[in-house]
Amino acid sequence: MKIQERTGAGNSRSAAPVQPAVGERLPAPPRERKPALAALAVLLILIGALGATVLVLRAGDRVEVVKVTAEIPAGESVSDDNITSVMVADDASINYIKWSQVGQLKKLKATNTIPKGVVAVGEMFSGKGGLPAGKSAVGVSLKEGQYPASGLKAGDTVDVYQVGDSASSGSSDKGTGGSAGSSASDAPIVSAARVSTVAGKSDATVSTGALGVTLQVDTADAAAVTRAASAGAVSLVQVSPNGN
Repeated sequence: MKIQERTGAGNSRSAAPVQPAVGERLPAPPRERKPALAALAVLLILIGALGATVLVLRAGDRVEVVKVTAEIPAGESVSDDNITSVMVADDASINYIKWSQVGQLKKLKATNTIPKGVVAVGEMFSGKGGLPAGKSAVGVSLKEGQYPASGLKAGDTVDVYQVGDSASSGSSDKGTGGSAGSSASDAPIVSAARVSTVAGKSDATVSTGALGVTLQVDTADAAAVTRAASAGAVSLVQVSPNGN
């Protein structure tokens, strides 16, 4: 009798449904994958890396070009004294004059006055010579004492004085009194003339030791400078470009 009751009790427990424990969550469904978004993210990363690489490569792609170190007047050429080399980032849209082209550049003339400190480009030069409108080039031969002991170079600004007996007689003719004549003799025949070229000492005349200088003056003053130069009565005084 007891055995049957136990067996019946056991069958009753096995037939009852199993309930989930309190607080237990049902398994979540798998997330939907989006391969297109993942591919786009990878593509953007690659594009960013490529752009950074290009910038680094361009920054390192530099060329040696010509830089102007002293003002070059219109109609004049470059020389070893007014240019140097600098490294710049290569840019196909800019017509840089490469340092390897200096030999050919020296055969060209500046189309306009080129200021100090600029990087030279091809548009600044031309194969045609010439002077600015209203200007003339006058050559003078100077002895020691007729030019600054420190020397002259292309681009310098000078006052041109007539010296010697011809200057005194010319001054006397202009005034009736001694004071007037003295005032006239103190004035330059040309103010703020531009030195275009200077012959090196090795090019100076051996017999006289004279130094050849080409001046750029107003055409109206060219005759006076030429007369004084032919008489060997020219003296140059270097001044600042603005006359101060």
